[in-house]
Amino acid sequence: MTESLSLRITEVFTSLQGEALTSGLPTTFIRLTGCPLRCVYCDSEYAFQGGEHYSIVELVAQVEDAGVLRVCVTGGEPLAQPNCWSLLAALCDAGFEVSLETSGAIDITDVDSRVSVVLDVKTPGSGESSKNLMSNLTLIEPKDQIKVVVTSADDFRWFELFCDEHPEVVQAGAIWISPSYGEMDLQILADLIVQSRHPFRMQLQLHKQIWGEESGR
Repeated sequence: MTESLSLRITEVFTSLQGEALTSGLPTTFIRLTGCPLRCVYCDSEYAFQGGEHYSIVELVAQVEDAGVLRVCVTGGEPLAQPNCWSLLAALCDAGFEVSLETSGAIDITDVDSRVSVVLDVKTPGSGESSKNLMSNLTLIEPKDQIKVVVTSADDFRWFELFCDEHPEVVQAGAIWISPSYGEMDLQILADLIVQSRHPFRMQLQLHKQIWGEESGR
């Protein structure tokens, strides 16, 4: 059955993971095409359209050829393609350590339990905070992570209140706070995290520091 399934793919490449708990480790990325959100700071708009169709078998073979253990399925919004769930399971079955980067706007209930979910919470500064699917927060486990991009101190304080109202957020293995690139002052963000009573971790995008602002890698 899996042999007949395909997905629309923007790119497959191997690089260093630039974010989250596996930052700095060699990782093969599968970037799916398409996203229903339009965050104002998006750095992967090129993945909204186009792409080419690949079968799940072809994608698993490409990852095997890359020769690294870790795979990140990203987008766009990968879960916008229904066959993404089967791709995640196939990668796990093949023995890879799999992570999924998702906007938090689509139900993660049926994501394979072996996958580490990196779930976004969208702040008002993103322009898409109304898309946060609150039921996803109850599904977060210690193997999973939450990522928040903040554009301002107001965004940061909004997320602090969000955590007060949704204590299930702390079930995540890590809560990452990222500055919107070139918009949020790093020292201000660092001070806010130090002063916060919440278990936040500051995150800078390693790939942008190496390859520059336009890098989606």
